[in-house]
Amino acid sequence: MDVLSDVITSFRAGRPFANREDRAGVWHIPFASFAGAGFHIVLSGSCRLLTPDGSQRTLSVGDVVLTPHGAQHALENLGHADAEADSPTSLLCGAYQLDQTHLHPLLATLPDVIHLRVRFGRHPALHSAVSLLGTELRNPQQGSVSALSTLLDLLLIYMLRAWLEDESERGAPGWSAALADPVISAALSAMHENPAHAWTVEELGKEANLSRAAFARRFTTLVGEPPLTYLTWWRLSIAARLLKESGTSLESIARSVGYGSQYAFANAFKRVHGTSPGRYRRTHTGDQQPTQWHPSPG
Repeated sequence: MDVLSDVITSFRAGRPFANREDRAGVWHIPFASFAGAGFHIVLSGSCRLLTPDGSQRTLSVGDVVLTPHGAQHALENLGHADAEADSPTSLLCGAYQLDQTHLHPLLATLPDVIHLRVRFGRHPALHSAVSLLGTELRNPQQGSVSALSTLLDLLLIYMLRAWLEDESERGAPGWSAALADPVISAALSAMHENPAHAWTVEELGKEANLSRAAFARRFTTLVGEPPLTYLTWWRLSIAARLLKESGTSLESIARSVGYGSQYAFANAFKRVHGTSPGRYRRTHTGDQQPTQWHPSPG
């Protein structure tokens, strides 16, 4: 099981959105915070990214910025009217709506801003997706609506994959290290592939060829929580998605995520989500709307 794809699929909501912004002269575009993940790609020219804490980042052609938590920010041209006012800039801007009620720890621990800089030969798949998106937006043809939707899904995967790769190469702890670690990655894949199985720490350790104690320490260090704590959280996240998106009975959902009775399932679900499965379904069914994300006025 591909853990990253599983995580993205489980927490995506609504439809992705993208458009092309062509700017010239002195310009400033504010983006308000929103419940999702936004991105910007510099197709030509250059600009500056501003965040509320006062930090500034210079963006060049091919640079990719992802704001995983939809944080407030702004883009503006470089320089002043007497310096670079005539340098045009083309941007690809878009957004993904995420279910923020129970965000996966991989996504929850991402920084507010991910800046993937242009480097020769780095992340070729990401740059290919960017090129294809730019082409579709410049010259829409029959099938472009479907093509854009597919390319936006690929873009999100490639952005996250590139960040995880960069973090792993820097030796950063956390999920980048967990997914790069063949031992822990094997255990995570086993849990994701068969969440209904009655996993024990000892059995997961065997999947990773480690003793129970050594595996538990390694998993907790990299993932940030013990193996069975994560397994329970993941099972109930799957259950929440099924409650929102399907008419499957509570009994069937309980069995599919490893609970032998509706009673045990309901108790565990309430501990994690703060409400009963039935009430959760009534409250959340049909609450996924298309992504809406545009520059703030001004």
